[in-house]
Amino acid sequence: MRSGVRVGVDVGKVRIGLSRSDTHGMLATPVETVARDPSGLSDFARIRAVVQELEAVEVIVGLPLALSGNVTASTDDAIDFADRLARTLGVPVRLVDERLSTVSAQSALRASGRSARTQRPVIDQVAATIILQHALDSERASGRPPGSPVEPTERP
Repeated sequence: MRSGVRVGVDVGKVRIGLSRSDTHGMLATPVETVARDPSGLSDFARIRAVVQELEAVEVIVGLPLALSGNVTASTDDAIDFADRLARTLGVPVRLVDERLSTVSAQSALRASGRSARTQRPVIDQVAATIILQHALDSERASGRPPGSPVEPTERP
């Protein structure tokens, strides 16, 4: 298992959930929810700040595929978001399948007694935590980095 803090990212249309791992890559915990900025300035600046504050060695972005495995509009959005992160953060970015992470997050919060209204501010953080924990567990089991690396594209 590689050492170093990883940051998990759950990309949504309105909010972005962030989570982090410990330096040993054993446990993921929620960090915060960032408002999605249509201009892409404040949300990327905040994610960059979190990555720098935590001295993260890698960012794991959830890839929202359809249950069938097909690509959706949300998949394309997450890929574009991950590509932009890879071009601006200065640390490796990986995409990891996140099917059902939001559903799992909602179930976990409901089981803990949270109402739908009180779930909203933290649901994205919990989804990011589930995505990151899955990636950590996968790496620990296989000995290989999870998902696929994002190779930043050149843009004019």
